[in-house]
Amino acid sequence: MREHNVRCTLNVNATMRDTLVRVDATLLEVLRENLDLTGTKRGCNHGVCGACNVLLDGTLVRSCLMLAVDVGERAIVTVEAVAGARPFSDVQRALIDAGAIQCGFCTPGFVMALTALFAHDPRPTRAAIRAAISGNLCRCSGYVKIVEAAERLAGVAP
Repeated sequence: MREHNVRCTLNVNATMRDTLVRVDATLLEVLRENLDLTGTKRGCNHGVCGACNVLLDGTLVRSCLMLAVDVGERAIVTVEAVAGARPFSDVQRALIDAGAIQCGFCTPGFVMALTALFAHDPRPTRAAIRAAISGNLCRCSGYVKIVEAAERLAGVAP
């Protein structure tokens, strides 16, 4: 008989976390339900909305599409760790200052997408910004303020 739960050790926000997980549990489910890291949101659960974005070894990924048992001890960074010891990261502060946060549900996914972008390109163009957030859905905005916030942070605001 096949075991349905396994012990899983995840490297989340620079801390090793050991938990018992279903073999079919997604990384999103384990982050939210087992580790109580609820900043990562469950949106579409099909990998198209970006609400569940996390960084995996510095690369932006959809946590709803990954099995937790397949992640192993690779470095996972969630929105809870983005600011570090500061109250807000530069990306978070830029979004707040630009008034780019409305209901807030999609905000963690945008923060993660922009954090990944700025980690690889500190002065992205408008086209690069738009490409970086193209996988994130927001039902409240027209994305204008989100792009403006990123452009201000990049120092390329018109």
